[in-house]
Amino acid sequence: MPLTIPKEEYVNQGHTACAGCGAALAMRYVLKGMGPKTAVAIPASCWAIIPGEYPYTALKVPLLYTTFASTGAAISGLREGLNAQGKEDYNVLAFAGDGGTADIGLQALSAAMERGHDVLFVMYDNEAYMNTGIQRSSSTPYGAWTTTTPVGLKRNFKKEKKKYVSDLMIAQNVPYVATASIGYPEDLERKVAIAKSIKGPKFIQILSPCPPGWYYNTADTIKVSRLAVESKVFPLYEFKSGKFTLFKPSKTTSIADYLSLQGRFKHLNDEEIKSIEEAVEERWKLLLKKEQN
Repeated sequence: MPLTIPKEEYVNQGHTACAGCGAALAMRYVLKGMGPKTAVAIPASCWAIIPGEYPYTALKVPLLYTTFASTGAAISGLREGLNAQGKEDYNVLAFAGDGGTADIGLQALSAAMERGHDVLFVMYDNEAYMNTGIQRSSSTPYGAWTTTTPVGLKRNFKKEKKKYVSDLMIAQNVPYVATASIGYPEDLERKVAIAKSIKGPKFIQILSPCPPGWYYNTADTIKVSRLAVESKVFPLYEFKSGKFTLFKPSKTTSIADYLSLQGRFKHLNDEEIKSIEEAVEERWKLLLKKEQN
């Protein structure tokens, strides 16, 4: 069977990611698809630490650190600067966590997409502010424990639903929007290749499990990633030129199996798990309807 994932590596050994880090795999796969002529902007996040201590970096491509709120502005400036130098063949990539995408960085992201810059914004979605101590974000799913949604006598786990930034980008009519998973690297590479081929703004949201934040065994990162898709908790889809396509997994599994691997959900009772199942099924039906329209 021929290899479909590029052999070249643009993330060196010696980075400081945790064992089993989904975000590290996400960056590795994205850069494989983007290639050496890529400039990447990274806001405050785990990936502001993973490359190593300044002036060293584990990345083989130019790297710009930026503030939480300004990633969209940073990639806009990078794009225009490279164009002014005649380097239009360089790719510009934003690589931000859910805090720097769904929350603090949302306004700059939306503005960059609206201006139509030829950039790719990747949200590596580990569903909390992991670098600063596992605080909840708007991308944290209902039912999850975080350090700011503690589970004690009052059972203060997160009660709000997850925000899907990919849905927001579709509503903004961004030319190419996709969701992806490190558990399906071939699909991820295909979507990066499509994004790279399109002139204009692109957005990909990649589910990137976090062992210390999700409380699962470090060896289970790929298993958890696949279960998220197979249980329909994290659907894979893409929106290209106004057409929406939903990936239907050949194998399905129960939501309970997905939740049971993660300590952040161990406090949930049967009724709460049922409410999650109902919400997942409702969203799946909406996505199917969107595909048919």
